[in-house]
Amino acid sequence: MTATAIDMQVLLGETPFFRNFPAPMLGRIAQYARSESFKPGQYLIRDGEAANNFFLIRYGTVAIELAAPPTGRITLQTVGEGELLGWSWLNPPYRWSFDGVAVTLVRTVCIDAQKLRADFETDHELGYHLFQRMVPVMAGRLTAARLQMLDLYGLPPANSD
Repeated sequence: MTATAIDMQVLLGETPFFRNFPAPMLGRIAQYARSESFKPGQYLIRDGEAANNFFLIRYGTVAIELAAPPTGRITLQTVGEGELLGWSWLNPPYRWSFDGVAVTLVRTVCIDAQKLRADFETDHELGYHLFQRMVPVMAGRLTAARLQMLDLYGLPPANSD
């Protein structure tokens, strides 16, 4: 493993998402990781585009947005330091379902999801460990989206029967 991959493994291991992740598996994931930065207003992910990676936010804030014609854009949730952005890479057809735009300067660890998915085919334990951590993220995002929609559109009228 290169010095850069070792540094990335340490960096990943310090994040809440990967804390206490099995070291050999984390080392493999670190080989697929790189640092990326985004300026305010720059998109990390775009609705409909290929979901070939995912991000761990190291610094800054990202808005998870949805186009809502004719009103414009809706921010469903914001994610920040220590949080994960992106789970569409787990589910075919591997396309983003939302936009992720930098609100502030954002520094991330970007992980190549295509290589990781390929590893799942031969290492089911790796997939199991990663899915255990992804499911709570997915559930939280779906809850946030549901609550945001309720805020926007309100509750249906109560049945008066």
